[in-house]
Amino acid sequence: MEHDPSTLQPSGALAQRASADDAPVPGLLRLTCAGTPMAVAVPLQGTMTLGRASPGLGALQDPRMSRSHARVHHDGRRFWVTDLGSQNGTSVDGEPLPANVPREAQRLIRLGDSLFMPTPDVGPLARQGVREVEGFVRGPAFQRLLEEVARSAQHGFTLHIHGESGTGKEQVARTFHDRGPRSRGPFVAVNCAAIPAALAERLLFGARRGAFSGADDAEGYLQAADGGTLFLDEVAELDMGVQAKLLRALETREVLPLGGSKPRKVDVQVCSAGNRDLRAQVAQGRLREDLYFRIGRPEVSLPPLRRRPEELPFLVARAVAELAPGLPPHVTLFEACLSRPWPGNVRELRVEARAAAQQALLQGADRVEAAHLAPGAGTAFGAASAPMEAPPALPDRPPSARARPLDEDERARVEQALRHHNGNVAATARALGMHRTQLRRLLERYGLDPGRS
Repeated sequence: MEHDPSTLQPSGALAQRASADDAPVPGLLRLTCAGTPMAVAVPLQGTMTLGRASPGLGALQDPRMSRSHARVHHDGRRFWVTDLGSQNGTSVDGEPLPANVPREAQRLIRLGDSLFMPTPDVGPLARQGVREVEGFVRGPAFQRLLEEVARSAQHGFTLHIHGESGTGKEQVARTFHDRGPRSRGPFVAVNCAAIPAALAERLLFGARRGAFSGADDAEGYLQAADGGTLFLDEVAELDMGVQAKLLRALETREVLPLGGSKPRKVDVQVCSAGNRDLRAQVAQGRLREDLYFRIGRPEVSLPPLRRRPEELPFLVARAVAELAPGLPPHVTLFEACLSRPWPGNVRELRVEARAAAQQALLQGADRVEAAHLAPGAGTAFGAASAPMEAPPALPDRPPSARARPLDEDERARVEQALRHHNGNVAATARALGMHRTQLRRLLERYGLDPGRS
């Protein structure tokens, strides 16, 4: 069910203004008010005074904001914040701001219990807002991507979804299924990275009684998806021989089970996904070129959560309510979450927000605060140095201001584990307590070759 747009979207006047002119409109994303999640575009032309008396902030008021709390100025490239002697103070990027001392804001502004994020263009949020549909929170970038996915589905195309782990690839795949000609059929999701190599053929293509010791008749994932959609997550993790058989099944629309003598006709629409570039996988010999041309286009790229900050407060509030419905999240919890990069994206955020709510319950707290969040939550193995990014990033800001620097201690730990396990990625991942696909991302990030360890 879709929420009342007035709670998740800006005013109609602002939306009309933004749609009338697609030129970038610098401004602020208002993400909380008095600790309540919201997603409101606040356009900024030159200078604006923010506070309870500001007409640009609408009717919803934050009692901890002064009437004239702070002044925000956009000089054409950067945003500057000056506290006007407010009673409850102003912070910029997590640091308290002395009164009457301008400071550049790069990612987050807190006034009282309200959070704002500077961005060079509030137009996308003004035009599309943030919607909650069928239990999923969808900001402007996510909505545009789903519109593209729906068009691909309606034309009967295949689809490949590229995105980091935990960004919501299966949710996109389900939209692809629901909007396609086979929506009445089954949706079968297969995590190829989790299939043991020895069982891949049997699980994908099925088996007949007697095919091997103890074998009974069993249908595979392709037969189960007949008349619907087969979603192959991390398809490049499949053995090359299994990839060849998969390609043949997709090309001929026939499946020959292990031990079978007669193929069975299947009609499936294929959607694949992965967190690494498929063309690079082909170049590295991990994916067959002919299979790439069968499933790799069209492709959509799902932005990570750090580029969808307008969704985060709603996700945090929901995760806390699932575990502790009587404990409201405090603004400090939202502020801490918005200041971290969340490499595990929505999946990681949900787990850590629930864990924070659990800590608050155990401590008998009356609200969930930043102090209840694990120190390493949302930061992978290093410090919380990479922030949530405003969409899109400021064009004149150097990449070093946004990107998390390489952590040499983390790299040394990975290298040591690789050497100890003779370059075996699976064994190294188990030793480090992570999934092998997460380890491969780290290897790629640090430019490490497990074969040389």
